[in-house]
Parts: sequence; C-alpha cells; structure tokens
Amino acid sequence: MADDLENLAERLAQEAEAMVEPAAPPKLTEVPAPGSGKDRNLNLILDIPLRVTVELGRTKMPVSELLNLTQGSVIELNKLAGEPMEVLVNDKLIARGEAVVVNEKFGVRLTDVISPSERVEQLK
Repeated sequence: MADDLENLAERLAQEAEAMVEPAAPPKLTEVPAPGSGKDRNLNLILDIPLRVTVELGRTKMPVSELLNLTQGSVIELNKLAGEPMEVLVNDKLIARGEAVVVNEKFGVRLTDVISPSERVEQLK
C-alpha cells in the first residue's frame, strides 16, 4: 500500500507540474473550465479521503518516564503557548493556525497556508 501511495503522490506531482504554466503559479481556488481536459484529471482525485491532523506539539521521553505516566500527569511539549499549530495532510505540512471553538468543538483558524508549489515539493 505504501508503494501505491508513493506512486499516486508521484503521479499527482507530475500532473500538477504539467498543469502549471511557466508564467503563473497554480491557484487552488481556480477550477479548469469544463471540457478543457484538465478538469477530467482533477475530478479523478476530488473524492479521495485524506487524513487531516492538527499538531499541538511534540516531545521525546524515555520509556521509563512513559511507563510512569498516570492520570493527571503533564507532558511538556516543544511549542510555546500561543504558537501556531501545524495542520498536516497525510503527515505533510500544509498550513499553520490557531485553536478556535466552533459549536462546542475545537477547530483551527488557518493563519498561514503553504504555497501550492511548496506542497508539491513535499510529495517528492
């Protein structure tokens, strides 16, 4: 399955590069005109489910500390309070944002979105 994902990522990167005209970078909000040929390729992937993760922070700890964790333990993360959280799609950084509450659930307001060309580079 990992090979299939790598092959898909490689094909998507190749198609994204083919769709980019040298003078202008691609825009995610633009959808190719019907019948242009490009919309057929894009429509093939629009329904693919992706895993979206919002990362608050990370830390490393030895196994001995991990085994000593109990209810109420606090794990210190590598990010400062108020620092933007990272938004990952299939473990690839696509944006940064801040925590918000939406209808009593947590959400993320995007403050910085990675450019499409940088996202394609991450696929390689």
